[in-house]
Amino acid sequence: MRKPLVSTLAAALFGAAALAGIAAAPAVAADHGKGTPSFEGTVALSNCSGSVVKLKHSKPSDPALVLSNGHCLQEGMPGAGEVVVNKKTSRDFTLLNADGSDAGKIHSDKIAYATMTDTDISLYETTSTYKEIKKKYGIDALKLDAKHPRQGRDITVVSGYWKETFSCAVDGFAHRLKEADWTWKDSIRYTMACQTKGGTSGSPVIDDRTGKVVGVNNTHNEDGERCTLNNPCEVDKSGKVTVRYLNAYGQQTYLINSCFGRGNQLDLDARRCALPEPAK
Repeated sequence: MRKPLVSTLAAALFGAAALAGIAAAPAVAADHGKGTPSFEGTVALSNCSGSVVKLKHSKPSDPALVLSNGHCLQEGMPGAGEVVVNKKTSRDFTLLNADGSDAGKIHSDKIAYATMTDTDISLYETTSTYKEIKKKYGIDALKLDAKHPRQGRDITVVSGYWKETFSCAVDGFAHRLKEADWTWKDSIRYTMACQTKGGTSGSPVIDDRTGKVVGVNNTHNEDGERCTLNNPCEVDKSGKVTVRYLNAYGQQTYLINSCFGRGNQLDLDARRCALPEPAK
């Protein structure tokens, strides 16, 4: 996990590219199946990536939701144990076409939910409905899978920030993934082919076979360090710690479906909802 891109190496890379006159054309990884996803429905944030997602019971008339990471909030990264619910905000997202070109802007006035506890997600409620986005831009939202991702399946991490894709497979799952003060449960471990970078945070992790979102990209071990910032470590059920240098990870998203009800409104009291709640 990198802090949101405001300066640091990623900004330097952008600056160098601009000075060199390099065009920001979409970069697509090698195709490993006809189901390899496009950029349609993904978004670029000011500091991260994201996607417009449709939940299991979402309707065309519902306000569209944008999925990204909790650590991508403009307001700063939530602390361990902190949960943000229905908070006013003002944020624009650049919506992408299938070929990675800019389709236009969508706006949010509310963070419906965000946390870095147990998982690393943010969900913005936009001021546009799915139907309005489809009518204005011709773009469909990505569907959020309601099932647990499967080991061995081909996946693609689609970054709206970089307009770049990363293709690999689900290597397995980390019982606990610990990074600095934060701990995440049942994280998706990618095979080594997905070498993500700063700015890919918040990218949808898409199952190539179904085309559905099964996770949200959030971190990788950059330096081989143990459980430090930008160097997550895995902790198994017995407490054994494993460091996997250069391995990248994402957080599962199927749990989100059970926590939003009619009108795409957050309902943390729903029967099957297991997302963390704000401290009372």
